[in-house]
Amino acid sequence: MPAAAAPPAPFGTGRVFRFWVPLAATWLMMAVEGPFLAALIARLAEPQYNLAAFGVALSFALLLEAPVIMIMAAATALVRDRDSLRRLRRFTYALNAALTVATAALLAPPVFDAVAGSLMGLPQPVAHLTYGSLALLLPWPAAIGYRRLYQGVLIRHGLTRRVGLGTAVRLAGMSLTAVTLFHLGIAGAYLAAASLSAGVLVEAAASRWMCAGALRELGNLRGRQDLSYPAIAGFYYPLALSSVLTLGVHPIISYFLAQGQAAVESLAVFPVVRSLVFLFSCLGLSYQEVGIALLGERAEGYAPLRRFALGLGLVTALGLAGIAFSPLGDVWYRQVSGLPLELAAFCPLPTRILALVPLLSVYLSFQRSVYMAARRTGAVTAATAVDVGAIIAVLYLGTRFLEVPGIQVAAVALVAGRSAGSLWLRLPRAAMLRGLVDSRGSGGLRSVKRKK
Repeated sequence: MPAAAAPPAPFGTGRVFRFWVPLAATWLMMAVEGPFLAALIARLAEPQYNLAAFGVALSFALLLEAPVIMIMAAATALVRDRDSLRRLRRFTYALNAALTVATAALLAPPVFDAVAGSLMGLPQPVAHLTYGSLALLLPWPAAIGYRRLYQGVLIRHGLTRRVGLGTAVRLAGMSLTAVTLFHLGIAGAYLAAASLSAGVLVEAAASRWMCAGALRELGNLRGRQDLSYPAIAGFYYPLALSSVLTLGVHPIISYFLAQGQAAVESLAVFPVVRSLVFLFSCLGLSYQEVGIALLGERAEGYAPLRRFALGLGLVTALGLAGIAFSPLGDVWYRQVSGLPLELAAFCPLPTRILALVPLLSVYLSFQRSVYMAARRTGAVTAATAVDVGAIIAVLYLGTRFLEVPGIQVAAVALVAGRSAGSLWLRLPRAAMLRGLVDSRGSGGLRSVKRKK
């Protein structure tokens, strides 16, 4: 009889940390964009209207990029050889083209007027600035899809430091554009939108350039994986739907903020509060690709990945709480973000409510990575639908029946949604493990059970 295959070599949280750090740095650099741009907008003319307009425009941009946001996870999981790369690349380019057309369609004046005016009820100054900002973000979705494809290839090859370097290039391009436009005195909302587009375009170019060696290596690998377009669609559709639901909730939040108490103030401070929370929760978002890449053929990475996720979640949540429940919060909103006193007064309570989000972000990313590795992407979509449903329910009830600023209702809604989505993925644990067995082999289940 042939000798049994040797079990995979175990690894600890140290390897997880080394793999994760460059990706975390990437997300952290992206998270810096929001506070930086908000601080510039707050120091220009009419900060209230410009902050509100930028927040609404960015919400639309995030919704329009949603279908390609998971391309990085798909590339990490699926690109194994020349054929799979070629098919996923064509798939990505088709999505990019469709999203660019959709963005242009939204910019058609009759469509935009119906959405911003009749549907959302935005004040005229906010709607006007939102339109110009969204026009400047026209290249955003396609550039995001392009660079996430090549970032996924880099991650698949263990070149996570290059992903971080690409984001450093993006941050430099964004900052240079923003500072230049700041000195020219351009409207704050337009400054922010133009800077984001410039940054992501240079990052896309840098990611493709740094991926050249990995692409040559893939070009020499033939026929290892028969990845058809229907197979790509079957794998990716639930992930894309999940992203649409997740990022699509931002325009919905803007809608309810516009309908609730202290509408303009809530719309103005929401992107500022969200940017601070994102500084900490982004460290959890970066964990999804780590889980996909390191879980292992027999789930041998499950235990160290879970231990690291718990520690990371606690550290990030405590970090945000340290600002939210101390005088540092006032320093952040008044001195760093530059908010006038009347707007800064709306920020402390929502920030304290949202202190749980970083912990939930890490845990959700870890849960999703395990389901994706098991090719059970439909469960991720279902959990996201539960998340978004809870957010909308709380927003509806809170803005209709509570006489509190809409930003406070939005904070409660986000915590409720993330909690509901995490719980949904936690409940069918046995089904998830069966998916791991089907995808990875029986050793994976024994490994996970033994390490519980």
